[in-house]
Amino acid sequence: MTSMILRSSATVAAAAIAVAVTAVPASAADEVVTQVSAADRAAAVAHWTPERIRALGADDRLAPAETIGKKWEGKLPSSVGRLFFTFEPGGDMSCTATVVPSPTKDVALTAGHCLNGGFTREGDPVKTSNAVFVPGYDDGKQPHGMFPVRAFAWSGRYHGPSSSGSDDAVIALDPVDGHHVEDVAGAQGISFGPLPSTVDTTMLGYPVSRLARGESLVSCALPATYESNSVYSSWKTNCDMAGGASGGPWLRDFDPGTGKGTLFSVTSKGTTREDGTTADLSGAAFTDDVRALYERSGTL
Repeated sequence: MTSMILRSSATVAAAAIAVAVTAVPASAADEVVTQVSAADRAAAVAHWTPERIRALGADDRLAPAETIGKKWEGKLPSSVGRLFFTFEPGGDMSCTATVVPSPTKDVALTAGHCLNGGFTREGDPVKTSNAVFVPGYDDGKQPHGMFPVRAFAWSGRYHGPSSSGSDDAVIALDPVDGHHVEDVAGAQGISFGPLPSTVDTTMLGYPVSRLARGESLVSCALPATYESNSVYSSWKTNCDMAGGASGGPWLRDFDPGTGKGTLFSVTSKGTTREDGTTADLSGAAFTDDVRALYERSGTL
């Protein structure tokens, strides 16, 4: 079995990714911030036509359907949605992101590798563009609108897909028609304190597999187990969501009736079997750096 990150791609053999636009260097204890120009934000919204979104799930080489993960039934937790973006080279891709409370009401959390992935084999940075977030996405419907990403950031200790710790990123979103994303979609709680070594967890994501092709929210409700070594600490479950689930929330005390819970990790990596199915998922435990990143996210 092999370990893999779980972003989706319209072209299955996508290259590694890295930041572009205007990235601000940071020390290890700070963050790397990328600002997106107004023109590029407008171009991002124009880029994501319904045809381009559907193309992400149209490939015949998609991963097999999940058997543990199930399509969400009932009212969607609207604070969870799809994060769309383009890697150059690499093509159009998607991950999952979650609205979290912030002073600006414009912040969502996702996996770091959804926006930063290192370099090509030739050593060139791969540009990230066309980043937008659609909360409550459901089979082509965008009930709360499409929010362009005006800035994104990750911890200075996160160095791309080869990094296991601090695989988290915050994204700041433009209001749409004068409405902030938190006002229209709500937000999940978030916690950074100690937890028991096993936590009953609801994981949510938009895997681009043959089950849902990224068009429907998928969930796993399983115990998550805390694991720690000399390098980093993580949470692990045997959820089998495929690519596109990266960045999806791991929620404790989740109430399906209200769609509310408390986020304590996001999907980071998965182990895949030879047949292409996912054997397990892991989510990096929130570090002090990630806490600081989140607490400053309202300034993006």
